[in-house]
This record gives sequence, C-alpha cells and structure tokens, in this order.
Amino acid sequence: MIMVSACLAGKPVRYNGTAATDTVIEQLIAERKAISVCPELLGGFLTPREPAEIIGGSGYDVLDGTAKVVEYSGADVTDRYIEGAARTLAIAKANNVDLVVLKENSPSCGSSFIYDGTFQGHKQAAAGVTTAMFRRAGIRVISEADMEKEIMKQGIGNI
Repeated sequence: MIMVSACLAGKPVRYNGTAATDTVIEQLIAERKAISVCPELLGGFLTPREPAEIIGGSGYDVLDGTAKVVEYSGADVTDRYIEGAARTLAIAKANNVDLVVLKENSPSCGSSFIYDGTFQGHKQAAAGVTTAMFRRAGIRVISEADMEKEIMKQGIGNI
C-alpha cells in the first residue's frame, strides 16, 4: 500500500487552505492503491493555519529534541508536529504501507527539502518531522517529484 499527502490527493489541507493536486495520485486513490493522510491535521491543526518552519535543524533534530517547529508568529508547535507524525506512522503500520509520497518543502512532509526557519522562502536540504519518523521506522519516503518514476518502476497504476 502507498500512503500519500492529502494535499497531493486534491484535499485543500495545506496551511493556506489549498491543495497541491497530482492527477497520478488521484488515480492511485481511485484505484485503491493508495491512502491519503495529512500529518498536520492529525496533529490537531486546522486549515488554514499559520505557516510554520523548523528552526535549528531538520525533522530528525526535532525528534531528537535539538530543533523546534515554530509558527510565523513565534509559537512553538513542535509537540503537535511530533504527534501528527506519530499518528500518521500508526496509520501507515495498520495499513501495511511500504511507500510514502509526501509533499516536498513542508516542515512535516518534506523528504528532500524544507524551508530553513527564516520565513524568507529559503530552502535547505533536509527532511521534515514526519519523513524523519517514517525513515527511522524503516518506511521509504519520496517526494511527489520522484513519484511517477517510482510508480513506473514498480508497475503500480496506469500513468
């Protein structure tokens, strides 16, 4: 089973209330080859919500307690990001997920890049909190940019 970010499945759950719809992911959902989740909603956030970024490192550092996730206003929301990641991981395990496709650049879902914590639109090569938790659990995470290549390689779906 594949797990995907809900925003990629067309659900308007991003911080600004939008979706980042990907037609291939919508097809996988329709074919029941994928399930969608939003770690941030599972952490108790609403949509829309304030933008947040990781300050002081990556999602791994957040899990290790040496970095934090902070909203633009300065509120520390680290615990909610960790809770959302843990709930998402529990859903993945319950559904025998072996591949996860998450939205790049997010402080939760970024798999290769996240914003650098300055709220200036600058990115850094790093993983978000949910990605870090999944990888530590041995579950493979890729971004939407790598998804089509992976699906073609595995012969999943009809793209």
